[in-house]
Amino acid sequence: MWSIVVPVFNEQDSLRELVSQLQLALDSQVDRFELLFIDDGSSDDSWSVIQELAAGHEWVRGIKFRRNFGKAAALAAGFDVVQGNIIITMDADLQDDPLEIPKLVAKLDQGYDVVSGWKKVRQDPWHKVWPSRIFNRMISWLTQVDLHDHNCGLKAYRRQVLDEVQLYGEMHRFVPVLAAARGFKVSELAIQHKPRAYGSSKYGFERFIKGFLDLLTVYFLTGFKNRPQHLLGTVGLASFAIGFLGLCVLAALWVISRLGDMPDVHLHEKAIFYFCILALLFGAQLISLGFLAELITAQNRPASRPYSIEAETDGN
Repeated sequence: MWSIVVPVFNEQDSLRELVSQLQLALDSQVDRFELLFIDDGSSDDSWSVIQELAAGHEWVRGIKFRRNFGKAAALAAGFDVVQGNIIITMDADLQDDPLEIPKLVAKLDQGYDVVSGWKKVRQDPWHKVWPSRIFNRMISWLTQVDLHDHNCGLKAYRRQVLDEVQLYGEMHRFVPVLAAARGFKVSELAIQHKPRAYGSSKYGFERFIKGFLDLLTVYFLTGFKNRPQHLLGTVGLASFAIGFLGLCVLAALWVISRLGDMPDVHLHEKAIFYFCILALLFGAQLISLGFLAELITAQNRPASRPYSIEAETDGN
């Protein structure tokens, strides 16, 4: 069975048309499918429309949040409820074409666990397109998961992926990265992107600030979650070494100035002296922080498996 999970935030005008499009696109493609709307604290009549659609279609359901918790929370709630072995996420603004869903699932059948949509020709203003492209290249470079459009709402997953990947904060855009870190196979597929028909975009400039901070978090979690000292300790040792060597050079210059004919060197008058001290202290703090992170990781390690099993023999 296929499950379609759609977060909703003030999209009352598009929901009826979305259901019609999904029914036309999927009726001939799969025997059973379900659609779950998650009303993420909408202030318009989105919930009333969802109730109406659920009453008229047995394959439509809805969940209503008490307030706005964010897209990641909405998707996590949907993943906990749906029952399909194939799960598709999409936005409610009609910019994602339901006709692309069978293509994504067909791509999954080629041996992939996650297929992300790629809005190759985006129907958005340039001031949203270009920063997004730069951010996507940054994600691909830093995480080594080479996708053109990490933030595309239209994605297809196998159930096993979402059983292992935990969503929180703003991590919904990084699910392919988190899945790849667990050893799942990730791919992408160019999809049609439609102009927005109703409402306005819910994303502003602050999305890029939050996204950059989340990117740093994901980089740390995927690369150093079980070995934080490898990152903190490496940077700390480099800083400590720079500070220590700098102080040694300055001390040697001071001794030479005292014993030789050189002018006296007054270390307290040189900015480099203080920079070396700061580098020494900063390095020591990072190394200490790395030890603390290792202790915390060691305490929590049994609760999270550091591996992901793809298959095993039956023992016969």
